[in-house]
Order: sequence, then structure tokens, then C-alpha cells
Amino acid sequence: MSRILVTGAAGFLGSFLCDRLLAEGHEVIGMDNRVSGQTENLDAAFEHDRFSFYEHDVTEFIHVSGELDAVLHLASLASPVFYRDYPIKTLKVGALGTHKTLGLAKEKDATYLFTSTSEVYGDPEVNPQPESYRGNVDPYGPRSCYDESKRYGESLVRAYRDEHDLDVRVARIFNTYGPRMRLDDGRVIPNFMRQALTGEELTIYGDGEQTRSFCYVSDMIDGLVALLESDVQEPVNIGNPDERTINELAEIVLEVTGGESGFTYEELPPQDPQVRWPDITKAREELGWGPDVGLRDGLEQSVEYFEMQLEADI
Repeated sequence: MSRILVTGAAGFLGSFLCDRLLAEGHEVIGMDNRVSGQTENLDAAFEHDRFSFYEHDVTEFIHVSGELDAVLHLASLASPVFYRDYPIKTLKVGALGTHKTLGLAKEKDATYLFTSTSEVYGDPEVNPQPESYRGNVDPYGPRSCYDESKRYGESLVRAYRDEHDLDVRVARIFNTYGPRMRLDDGRVIPNFMRQALTGEELTIYGDGEQTRSFCYVSDMIDGLVALLESDVQEPVNIGNPDERTINELAEIVLEVTGGESGFTYEELPPQDPQVRWPDITKAREELGWGPDVGLRDGLEQSVEYFEMQLEADI
């Protein structure tokens, strides 16, 4: 059994990761300031006597008593709705939060996992994106608070690895979806689900031919755990290489929800990436990981959750 700290524990991915680690017999300490995380995501975790939770902002000094075997830094404002509303908080959690959690891992001689993002590739000129691609990012653009917070975080992780011989992992996470996503998340799948289930027209930005690659949450958690248990200290793409247009996604959402809505096309937000497609060769070869859940199956497994969230909001 290991003793593991998970920051961003009340978030979408963080809560599922806590559940997985608890199921594997570990002791888990969850930490979240609940700016975007929701405590109800941790209902299952609270049933374990090996789980404890602290409401804390990771940009402030972090104290954890006793030994730690791993520090998993998932705290972040990953949704466009939240990072546009809180750009400074987003930058601080990527910079100060990463610094504080790295310092804690160094103090405890713990393995450190940083969840980065496919957004480090910006609006890519290479498709699919391998880890060797350096990206096409505007450091002063409308998305820069999130992009640059993660790019800086990766650099800080590298510096701690090189200067302090810290055992590190870096996951570049591509679009992930599933239960526990907030309805007001602002990302495309919660938006489409809400609109389809309420009979609204689905809002598509641009011509809908821009692409994304969607990974179901259970596959993502498998990938993160595989990375943690590996000895790979370089960034690794974790995502599903099934590239789809937004128009295709909209059609599938209508099919799985039984919706009959039409589509409304609006202007594409500035610097919205035209393509997003992970090259997961490294994950397959070095982690033995690849996704198992197809897009339609994953959406079908998510519908009930979004229906319940809509009913709770009424």
C-alpha cells in the first residue's frame, strides 16, 4: 500500500483517480479548493477509511504529515469557462501550485506526476501530435493563461528532475469526457449533451470540420495509473487517437440521446485549434497502454449521468 496525495481531487479526473487508487488498496489524501471541483464527486471515496480530504489552495504552502509515496498534481482550471473567468488563478495553479507540490514531493522523496495537456501543442501544424512536437502556441493569446501555465509547469517539473533528481511523470492529456463533468463546464460534450437532452439546437462553432479526439474517463485513468507505475520521466501523450470532426460528434450525441435537435453555427472563437489528434505510440510501447472504449460506447455510458444532472438543476 502506498500513501498518495491527489490535488484537484474533487474534480472530474481527480475524483475518478482517487476511486481507482482506493480500489487498489492505497491510502489517498485528497486536496481541492473547490473553485471548479465538486465534493459530491468524492461520495464513493468518503466511504473509505483510507481516504481523507483537505480543502486547500495548492498555491499556498502545503503541509502533509507523515510519509508520502506519490504526489499527483491534477489541480487546474481546465475548462475554457473557468480559465477565462479566472486567468490569474489558472496561471498561479500551474506555476505556484506546481512549485508547492514539487517542493512537497522533494521533501517526502515521493514520485511526482504532473497532468499537462494537449494544449501545449497549441493550434498544431503537425497532425497527429507526437511528444517531440514543440507546438504552435501564442503566449499572449486568449487561451494563453491555460496553455502557458501547463508549459511552464512542464518546465518546472523538468528542472526539479534535473536539479534534485526527483522521480517525475508528465501526462499530456487529450480531450477526456464522461460522468462527473459539470454541465456548465463549457467543453463540447457537456454542451452538446445538455442541449440534446433539453431539445435545444446544438451549438457548433465555425464550420464544425475542426477535429478533436475524445478519450473516455476510464481509459484516461488507466493511462495515468500506467504512467505512474512506469519509470518514464519524459512527457507522454494520453488520449484516444480516434479523430472526429465536431459535426460527427454532434450527430453521435443526437443518436445516443434520442434527440431531434438541429444545429446552430456560430463564429469560431479566436485561436481555437483546428486539429487535435494524439500520437500515442510512446504510450503503447512504453506503458503498454491504449484506449478500449469507443466514442459511441462512452457517450452511451455518460447519458444517464447528464440526465441526472439536468433533473437536479430543475
